[in-house]
Amino acid sequence: MQITSAMKMVSAAKLKKAQDAITAMRPYADKLTELLQSLSATLDADSGSKFSTQREVNKVLIVAITSNRGLAGAFNSNIIKEVNRLASQTYAGKDVSYLAIGKKANDAFKKTNKVIANKSEVFDDLTFENVAEIAQLLMDKFVAGEFDKIEIVYNKFKNAATQIVMTEQFLPIVPVEGSANTNADYIFEPGKAEIVEQLIPKSLKTQLYKGIRDSFASEHGARMTAMHKATDNATELRDQLTLSYNKARQAAITNEILEIVGGAEALNN
Repeated sequence: MQITSAMKMVSAAKLKKAQDAITAMRPYADKLTELLQSLSATLDADSGSKFSTQREVNKVLIVAITSNRGLAGAFNSNIIKEVNRLASQTYAGKDVSYLAIGKKANDAFKKTNKVIANKSEVFDDLTFENVAEIAQLLMDKFVAGEFDKIEIVYNKFKNAATQIVMTEQFLPIVPVEGSANTNADYIFEPGKAEIVEQLIPKSLKTQLYKGIRDSFASEHGARMTAMHKATDNATELRDQLTLSYNKARQAAITNEILEIVGGAEALNN
C-alpha cells in the first residue's frame, strides 16, 4: 500500500509537467496542420510532393507508441491490441512491419521478427530534436519506397483517468477534401510549391512529437489512476486482514478463558 501510494504521488508530479507540455504545444501543432491542410488539396498538381505519393499498399509500417515501464493499467495493452487488430484485419495479407517507441511495444512485437527499429531511448530525453530524427527516418523510408503506408498508434491524453487510442496516417499525406477553395484569398511568396515542401517535413515531425507527448502524458495519468486503485485495494485488504486477525485473536482468548474456567470447575468437582 505504501509503495503504490508513493508511485501514485510520483506519477501525479510527473503528470503535471507532461500535461502542461502537451497542452502548450497542441495549439501550435493544430495550426500547423491547418496550414498544411489548406494547401494539401493542390499538393499533387503544384508541387508533386514526394510525401503525398499514393501507391498500391503492399508494405505497411505501424509505429507503436507505448511506455518503457508497466504498472499503468491497460495503457500498453490497449495499444498492442489495436496494432494487432490493424495487422490482422485492416492490413490482412499485407507485409506489415513495426517500429517500436517504448520497450513494451518492442517486447510485444520482437517475436514477429518484423520490428525494424526500437526507439525506446527517446523517453530518456524527450525533445523535439530527438523525435525529429525518428520522423526523418520514417520519411526517408517512405520516399525510398520501403513502405507504401505508415500509421502511428498512440494514446491521446484527455485527462488523468481517460486515454483515447488513436490511429493516424503518417504517410502518405492525404489532401483534405474541400480545402482547395481556402487558398483563393492568399498570395504565396516565394510560391506554393516551395512553402509546401518546407512545411510538410516540419508538420510531420510535429505530428509525431505531439503523438509521443500525448502518450507520455497519458502514461503518467494511467499509472496514477492504476496506483490509486491499487492503493485503495490494498487499504481494503489491510482492513479485512486486520478484522480477520482481531476476530482470530478474540476467538483464541475466548478459548483460553473457556479452558481455564473448565479446568477450574474440574478441580472444584
